[in-house]
Amino acid sequence: MRLIIRTDYDEVSEYMASYIRNRILEFNPTEERPFVLGLPTGSSPVGVYKNLVKYYRNNQLSFRHVVTFNMDEYVGLPRDHPESYHSFMWNHLFKHIDILPQNVHLLDGNAEDLDMECVRYEEAIKKAGGIELFLGGIGPDGHIAFNEPGSSLTSRTRVKTLAYDTILANSRFFGNDINKVPRMALTVGVGTVTDAREVAIIITGAHKALALAKCIEEGVNHMWTVSAIQLHQRALIVCDEDATLELHVKTVKYFRNIEKVQKELVGMQNVGLQGNIKKYATPDVSPTRKEFYGLPFKK
Repeated sequence: MRLIIRTDYDEVSEYMASYIRNRILEFNPTEERPFVLGLPTGSSPVGVYKNLVKYYRNNQLSFRHVVTFNMDEYVGLPRDHPESYHSFMWNHLFKHIDILPQNVHLLDGNAEDLDMECVRYEEAIKKAGGIELFLGGIGPDGHIAFNEPGSSLTSRTRVKTLAYDTILANSRFFGNDINKVPRMALTVGVGTVTDAREVAIIITGAHKALALAKCIEEGVNHMWTVSAIQLHQRALIVCDEDATLELHVKTVKYFRNIEKVQKELVGMQNVGLQGNIKKYATPDVSPTRKEFYGLPFKK
């Protein structure tokens, strides 16, 4: 697992958007071999989507050969409702870029047979070749998509009854009227997310600090479903300073020092996009331990 710490939400959004852009460009997708991207809704990815739109408008990125699968959708909410995740995705991303409509996959919360809709969705992911990168955000209780505490860590796309706390939290999007919030949703499972070849998570704000600590400093636990990414071969978390408030100091130093070593000793030109070391070059000058940590040094 890699943890990248940036100052604030804007820096986190810029880093993650740049990372996704570079992953797509490195992949060099074609019509026959598209880049399959899993996407979330909510407040966490809004900044990422703004940056991706900017890259498209500046001719730095095309989505013509990108296929997307979204994480979830409310049950019973019309797709043109302003708070449906269908509307969210088109308003924040899809209508601003050159993605082909047939390459956009969103769960249908108004399907006649909801269970079959979930089966169809899983089959569509397999038919697309699996998800290359799944972007996600989390809730303060560590849930990913609508996989709330207690969800199976091997769960697949399914119909999910929402917890009261989730309904209450989401009422802010419905004029603070809890009676207008849907009681059920369709959601990809934890297993669906971790089947992706790479998982990238955004965590920002002090209100999510405990979830981040549970995710990376404690064991895998179905009460904090995001912790399942500990077992993933390629997991990336990008967080802001506020989200690190519950982490041990040594944890923060550890991840910051890894990034520092790669930048100053290994050289970023020798580090692959996913953190792999492509080549090790011996530095011309080997700093002392005190110099490396920014401490005063006297011969």
